[in-house]
This record gives sequence, structure tokens and C-alpha cells, in this order.
Amino acid sequence: MSVLVTGGAGYIGSHMVAELIEAQEDVVVVDNLEKGHKEAVLGGKFYYGDLRDNEFLDKVFKENDIEAVIHFAAYSLVGESTGDPLKYYNNNVVSTLNLLTKMKEYGVNKIVFSSTAAVYGEPEQVPIRENSRTQPSNPYGETKLAIEKALKWADSAYGIKYVSLRYFNAAGAHISGKIGEDHNPETHLIPIVLQVALGKREYVTIFGDDYETHDGTCIRDYIHVTDLAQAHILALKQLREKGESSIYNLGNGQGFSVKEVINAVGEVTGVKIRTEIGARRHGDPAVLVASSDKIKKELNWKPVYNDLRTIIETAWKWHKRHPDGFKS
Repeated sequence: MSVLVTGGAGYIGSHMVAELIEAQEDVVVVDNLEKGHKEAVLGGKFYYGDLRDNEFLDKVFKENDIEAVIHFAAYSLVGESTGDPLKYYNNNVVSTLNLLTKMKEYGVNKIVFSSTAAVYGEPEQVPIRENSRTQPSNPYGETKLAIEKALKWADSAYGIKYVSLRYFNAAGAHISGKIGEDHNPETHLIPIVLQVALGKREYVTIFGDDYETHDGTCIRDYIHVTDLAQAHILALKQLREKGESSIYNLGNGQGFSVKEVINAVGEVTGVKIRTEIGARRHGDPAVLVASSDKIKKELNWKPVYNDLRTIIETAWKWHKRHPDGFKS
């Protein structure tokens, strides 16, 4: 039986595929390559298409004996979602409802969902726990929360069991250096700063230095992409063995400010990083740090690459080899 990975040519999805192959799983990958890269898919059976295309999905489910789905396919730019919310609802929510409908039709009852810390909005407490208030401050977070609610009711009505993983900031690259982060446009902090180190950008913009934090810049929790992928494998194992739906945070439980990340990149690369201060971005909370106690206790998840410098070093290895991304 096969594991279907949607968005499997994307940054996190491609690392998921790599880990599943390492675990000797039979993998089916679906991606429309709008954001992903075919070169990032290191194995499995690849299908090019869109989850909103019913005929395409029928083909995927009919041609494969799919046991479970790991669902990554989504738009994920907070700023873009604020400017074009309907685009995000159409892609993120409609495509997932379509996928769930096909799962119901073909008798597939296990899904691991790529959610986000953005469902919490501005947190009432830090570190954030799974029972913290969910009040997204942008449409991206709202679409992910809408899907979580749909999953709850799909479980109740159809017995489709789910694990929803609320990520904090995915970062780093595969330890082999074969795959890494390549977005266009790039919006994630670590690769942007590394592009400055490579001479691809003149400077990095710090969006606001007047937050109520120790150095005025936003604080985020960074988790290595391979540790993230391993959490999905543990979530899949739980669905197989216990068949219980659940929600888990995924982070390291330690926050680093924008300035601290920039300084760490400078130390790893040996390059002085030029910065400029810009205006705050709408919808950016000051602090997002996870409590991952629940997944550590219940699924025995243990992050391996849990040091910021190590995370940056793996990313630097990838970017040095691929200064122009997968086009290199």
C-alpha cells in the first residue's frame, strides 16, 4: 500500500518524500509544480496535477492502493493571503475538501495534515500549547484553521482519522545537501539572509525593530525540516496503530529574534550581513514559540537538529551548492 504526499515537490514535502523512501515506504507524489520543483523529488511515483481537478484525483486513487495521505499542498505567504484572501481559500480550503471527498469515496481513512502556528494569531501565552486560543491574524492562518475544523467533522461523520501538525518555522536542508529551500519569491528569513551572504541580495530587511522583545525584533521558533518530516512519520505510525485523531505543535520550544538569526548566519558563513529596517508587516505577532511537550510525550518525537547554528549550517551547505536554487 502507498502513502500519498500532496505538495511533495515543495520544500517540506520533498523532505517528507526523502524520509518516507528512507523508511522503505511506497510513495505517490502529487504536485502542480506551481511552487514546487520536480528535481526536489528524490523518488516515488510522481503525478503532475491539481487537487481541485476531480478527474486527476480519480486517476491517482484508481491507479494506486493508497493507505494514507500526508497533505502539504497549500499557499503559505502571510502577506499575500492578506492581499488576496479568496485565492487562499480557493487553493487551500477547496482543494483539501476535494481531497477529503476523494478519500471518503475511495475508502482512505488516514491523513496527516500540514497545519501552522498561524492558527493561534497573537498568542495569549508563551510557549503556545495546543489548547491555546485559536484566533488567526491573517487569512492564511484562517484557511488552515478551517481545514482543521473540516477534519474534525470528517472524522465524526466518515471515520477519516487525522493528525494535524501545527508547525512553527521550518528551516534548514537535507543533511546530504541534495535538497533544500528554493522559493520564488523567497520570504523565509534564513534563506534570505543566506542570499545576502552569497551576494544574491545587497541586504536583508528587518520588518520592524520596535516590538516588545529584548532587541525589538520578532521572535520565532525554528525547527529543522528533517525533524519536521520525522514527526509526520510518527504521526502516520499513530494513525496506523491507534487510529486516533489528534493535534500537535511542532517546534523546538526556544525562540530566536530576527537579529539573532542574522548574527548566527554571519557567524556560520563568515560574511558580515548588511541590514535595513523596514515597517512592520501586518499580521506579524511579536513572539511565536511552541510547546512541543505533547508530541514528545505521546509520540516520542525527539528533534535531532535542535540547535540554531546546526540548522543554519545545513541550509548553508545547500545554498552554497545551489546558489540559484534547483536551477543551479
